[in-house]
Amino acid sequence: MTTFQPLTSPNIEAITSMMQDFYAIDNYPIDVAISKKLFQEFISDKKLGQAYLIYHSNEKSTAEVVGYVILTYVFSFEYQGRIAFLDELYIKGSSRGKGIGKQALDFIKEQALLFNVKLIYLELENHNKNAQKLYLANDFEVHNRKLLKLKL
Repeated sequence: MTTFQPLTSPNIEAITSMMQDFYAIDNYPIDVAISKKLFQEFISDKKLGQAYLIYHSNEKSTAEVVGYVILTYVFSFEYQGRIAFLDELYIKGSSRGKGIGKQALDFIKEQALLFNVKLIYLELENHNKNAQKLYLANDFEVHNRKLLKLKL
């Protein structure tokens, strides 16, 4: 069984630990102290979005944290209101391939509808074929625009 619990201050250590594992996959830099401060800011303002720890258990085990998901909000005139960015979805390696990613996407879709989100964007690395399969199988579409960034 998979459940989702909103991130709270006592769980910031657990989520930043998983975040380090997630970022290591693609050799992304991470400053854990800054990430912890950002999570404090994020969870204190519901207008910014939502973060959840993902718990999973089977008949023989108690629930354990197996991942996390972060949905951030943006306002868009083009899409006539609030849109979201699926900023991160991480499932621990030992828990992949068990349908937890699909359950997480279903949960995020439900939450997005509750918060009147019109569209969910996400980005992923080209080499992550398993994630691409998951998203495409769950009604995400390839967007024909190019994502650009300006670091300030």
